[in-house]
Amino acid sequence: MAKVIGITGGIGSGKSLVCKIFSILGISIYEADTRAKWLVAHNVSLKNSIIQLLGERAYTTSGDYNREWVASQVFNNADLLLQLNALIHPAVRQDARTWIEDHQQHSFVLYEAALMKAAGDGNAFDKVIVVDAPKALRIKRVKARDGRTEAAIEDIIARQISESERLKIADFVINNDEKEPLLDQVLALYQKLKATS
Repeated sequence: MAKVIGITGGIGSGKSLVCKIFSILGISIYEADTRAKWLVAHNVSLKNSIIQLLGERAYTTSGDYNREWVASQVFNNADLLLQLNALIHPAVRQDARTWIEDHQQHSFVLYEAALMKAAGDGNAFDKVIVVDAPKALRIKRVKARDGRTEAAIEDIIARQISESERLKIADFVINNDEKEPLLDQVLALYQKLKATS
């Protein structure tokens, strides 16, 4: 039975790079944000629920999810955002359960998400990895990667859970501060997880 290892980190922490390294090492990864986008676009039941909540404008005339319009509706309406998340999150959890069942032949798999609870805290995680980096470095990376302004990045960081809260749920921490080689840390953790799975 595959162990499920959660992996999380704030914007610009290098979580995607760490996942890419694990993937190269042959580890299967469930990407919650990517799957959520796919489900919103393709899961008929979820689409119907979103239309019921937000109206027909939630999808374009060609049937594509109208992400910008939906974002404009929920951005300053916390209650509406909670209602939307109450539709999307259960669909992602069910999709993840199916994916995990389909990957039981592995010793462990990764579940990558921006938001996460501690292992065993009402979730399927056996352990949690947190990818951590100093805030200034994260901002620098996101500016270079996405071309966003520092204010826009600060706003995103402010809406994410704090680093101290994220570190509280960590069973393992990968420090992506450009001081300690990232690859060495990932390889050491890979060996540790393989040995205990």
